[in-house]
Amino acid sequence: MKHSKTLNEAHLEEEFSLASGPGGQHVNKVSTKVTLYHRPSGLRVSVQSSRSQAMNRKLARARLMELIQDEKDRQFKEARSKREKRRRQTARRPRMIKEQILKEKRKRSETKQLRTRITE
Repeated sequence: MKHSKTLNEAHLEEEFSLASGPGGQHVNKVSTKVTLYHRPSGLRVSVQSSRSQAMNRKLARARLMELIQDEKDRQFKEARSKREKRRRQTARRPRMIKEQILKEKRKRSETKQLRTRITE
């Protein structure tokens, strides 16, 4: 699987807002919360773990890259699973297994035939 190391800045929407939680006056007055939106994938990440806006921007980009990669991996596995399922469904059975299945079917048929009503 190919991993991209950078995000295309043209695909990102960046939004800053006031963070909440600990941090005192700095957090209450400075927009340190960073929200990144990746338009092509529709993924959104918000980070407010640091008092520094620059640090939060860096963390948001790292988390967004992880999310994008996880989504690509999930799609790849899903596609592979579908291919494997189709392969299993269309694969021909070995002759011996097919004979065994038919033998079991004949036995089942005979058992059902014995259940018919006896007419006098």
